[in-house]
Amino acid sequence: MKREHKVMMKARSRNIWLRVAYDGTDYHGFQRQMPPVTAIQNVLEEALERVCGELIELTASGRTDAGVHARGQIVNFFTSSAIPVDRLPAVVNNFLPGSIAVTGAGEGDEYFSALHSPHDKTYSYWIREMEDFFDPFLARYSWQVKERLDVVPMQQAADLLVGEQDFSAFRSAGSNEQGDPVKNIYEARLTRQGRDIRFFISANGFLYHMVRNIVGTLAKVGTGKMTVEEFAAAIEGKNRSLLPTMAPANGLCLESVFYPGYPEIKADSNRSH
Repeated sequence: MKREHKVMMKARSRNIWLRVAYDGTDYHGFQRQMPPVTAIQNVLEEALERVCGELIELTASGRTDAGVHARGQIVNFFTSSAIPVDRLPAVVNNFLPGSIAVTGAGEGDEYFSALHSPHDKTYSYWIREMEDFFDPFLARYSWQVKERLDVVPMQQAADLLVGEQDFSAFRSAGSNEQGDPVKNIYEARLTRQGRDIRFFISANGFLYHMVRNIVGTLAKVGTGKMTVEEFAAAIEGKNRSLLPTMAPANGLCLESVFYPGYPEIKADSNRSH
């Protein structure tokens, strides 16, 4: 947000947060883009401007990539509109396509920031073991793999992620990202139901492409092409170039974001896609 816009926005009387769900398949990520490229933020801001009758600039908990989905993306914005927050989701959804929905709303104090105030975020990733054919009905939301995956060593490797450590090994290859590579992962959990494998990971922050890089590496462990010991050595080595290609975007979903003092914001992160 431009400095002059920030001053104008913060002069408004209300700071509103929204919980947003979206299918990211047809969008160029969340962050606002210049036309003709369309991102989730472009569409959501346009709808809010129609409802509030003023320029709206959103701040989001994070920028999901092209093709990545969200069940619990959080945004906030400043407004002088008097519309009650309990009515806001239904009204805004009237102006949104079926691929985007506001699922919750509330009013924060003047210091609340979707970007700067969270304690942790939870992502999920869906892997589907293929049978005899690729399932087009799951193509938008899952990574369909031909090989069978052993979840036991995958979970043993995932357990090594928990705690505060340097995750440079899972940065995006060739990334110029300047953020601190030390993150605190609170949970890294795999579940299996039939041919569906779900990976849930919660942390105080994530590096660019970090979750997809982790999933790609866990899948290699699941096929037996990498041992748990090699996975541990990769973390310790902090060398992204030694690890496999990252998992595709379509299996990834931002499930929820937790903000101290705002328990009502967090979506249920244990639901399936």
